[in-house]
Amino acid sequence: MSKLDSKVPQGPIKDKWTNHKNKINVVNPANKRLIDVIVVGTGLAGGSAAASLAEMGYNVKAFAYQDSPRRAHSIAAQGGINAAKNYQNDNDSIYRLFYDTVKGGDYRAREANVYRLAEVSGNIIDQCVAQGVPFAREYGGLLDNRSFGGVLVSRTFYAKGQTGQQLLLGAYAAMNRQIGKGKIKMYNRHEMLDIVIVDGKARGIIARNLVTGEIERHSAHAVVVATGGYGNVFFLSTNAMGSNVTAAWKIHKKGAYFANPCYTQIHPTCIPRSGDHQSKLTLMSESLRNDGRIWVPAKMEDAEAIRAGKLKPTEIAEEDRDYYLERRYPAFGNLVPRDVASRAAKERCDAGYGVNATGEAVYLDFAAAIERYGKEKALVMGIDNPSKGKIIELGEQVIEAKYGNLFQMYEKIVDENPYKTPMMIYPAVHYTMGGVWVDYNLMTTIPGCYCAGEANFSDHGANRLGASALMQGLADGYFVLPYTIGDYLADEIRTGEIPTDLPEFEQAENEVREKLEKLINIKGTKSVDHFHKRLGKVMWEYVGMARNEEGLKKAMDEIKQIREEFWNDVRVPGEMDELNPELEKAGRVADFLELGELFAVDALQRTESCGGHFREESQTEEGEALRKDDEFAYVSAWEWTGDPRTANLHKEELEFNDIELKQRSYK
Repeated sequence: MSKLDSKVPQGPIKDKWTNHKNKINVVNPANKRLIDVIVVGTGLAGGSAAASLAEMGYNVKAFAYQDSPRRAHSIAAQGGINAAKNYQNDNDSIYRLFYDTVKGGDYRAREANVYRLAEVSGNIIDQCVAQGVPFAREYGGLLDNRSFGGVLVSRTFYAKGQTGQQLLLGAYAAMNRQIGKGKIKMYNRHEMLDIVIVDGKARGIIARNLVTGEIERHSAHAVVVATGGYGNVFFLSTNAMGSNVTAAWKIHKKGAYFANPCYTQIHPTCIPRSGDHQSKLTLMSESLRNDGRIWVPAKMEDAEAIRAGKLKPTEIAEEDRDYYLERRYPAFGNLVPRDVASRAAKERCDAGYGVNATGEAVYLDFAAAIERYGKEKALVMGIDNPSKGKIIELGEQVIEAKYGNLFQMYEKIVDENPYKTPMMIYPAVHYTMGGVWVDYNLMTTIPGCYCAGEANFSDHGANRLGASALMQGLADGYFVLPYTIGDYLADEIRTGEIPTDLPEFEQAENEVREKLEKLINIKGTKSVDHFHKRLGKVMWEYVGMARNEEGLKKAMDEIKQIREEFWNDVRVPGEMDELNPELEKAGRVADFLELGELFAVDALQRTESCGGHFREESQTEEGEALRKDDEFAYVSAWEWTGDPRTANLHKEELEFNDIELKQRSYK
């Protein structure tokens, strides 16, 4: 087993990445043709990595369980991507982006990684503009920016409410160029079910063809896992239903440490659930908080009347509204970070001020923004003394230009016009800051196995700032991995093609077959979804927005019981050697049932509150997260032992040399 060594370079933080690139090994362009790299996952991190590595000359095999890389969940990102370009001339800088990201992550991120992320952020925008990504532009022709939570400058580049889609299409176009040249061999509808390790190095994967059911062996000199986050361990989340932890979990069970699993982001701006029939939740972009004001009724009787359908939000006077984020956090207002906004919404709803039938919703109101923009546009158009109706009409046009597709999506789902009545929102599971532990080079504790994007424990600490997911995914794929992987592959140019008839491949394939056959042959009475929903309810109730010792211990026991029942009573219809979506789900839920327990174990040992991890036993008098830096300023990296409850904890101590370690304040 590899030692937990972060490989962070020495020297001033502003020089670390440059000096590191100057000193690491590189592979001669002619020799890159001799090296194969497997990339699992083709979202922003995987797609950009595959395209970049192939462009450099490596032979790339790319795997996606979807029918096309365009279907990767990165496509769902709406609001934007951060970069320190300072186009708005509001004093942004690499250092300020670095500082905001470390602070936003509640000082639980590795400083060197975050500074590198900020340092390459501008390159990402240039790369994507060159690819033709249609970022919004302002009147002078420069790319436009908007604000996001936890930040006092405007640094978020966007393409209406479709930023993830447009960025993914850019990466997909770059991939297609290499597919056409034969440098990327694309395996759609294939799922990685294990990693193959030969002589201590990652040498390939076992994958299942999801159309035919065939089990396949694929070899390479290095393996990159970029398969996204594990938010679906909660069943209900904003993730696509197919999003899963399987690839990351398989490499964890083969020796890759899993870091900070309890760091999960609850997004404050989601459409509230409407009942137990739902299979997923829908995100409304954080960009809406630029112009939407969040409130609940100030009077309990008004909240009760709204829930009973006797009162409409538009009938509540301004003085009878509680704009609680503006009240509690005057400096940042509605643009506090996601963890802060989520807990504040929960607090108001728990106190009885929720505004939908379940009592789990707050309002996101655009009336003030519509009026403000309408008056501004009337002035620009030279309209004197515009009527109230004209102001509203003009203001709605501005809002539609900025957020039109988001408003349309909300109306289709909720059947209410958000231009005329406030949106209802509530927190929901969204992003995972935890994941596979990687060093500065993005290598896991398995030599030759790399992890990129949301699948790794990332650069976000305990809480990701909005619009930083796309930044990290593309930074890893375009500007980090192409440099660092060469340092490892420089020793592989004489290795030759890795044969797939090695005993390690045969053993891994047999283990995969045995597990699939076991799932098929249980012939129980309960569906896969039955167990997934039960797991999700336990996770949300005891390991959700607030956690305590008693609840976490209860969660561990209940998850273990659900897992035992699953392996005795799950029913997977169909056969193994055919198209079988239920078998796919069964394998993924089996992994979630192990991850869920480790998740609770991690949350139990971290008896502080930080970012998205809120322990009720550790909070300030005002109900804010209270860190314990003297005890927990480290990354929790867990080593698999065969049972989540007995996993070995390895600690990567975090050093803060360039940012003062202090309690967060957004007031």
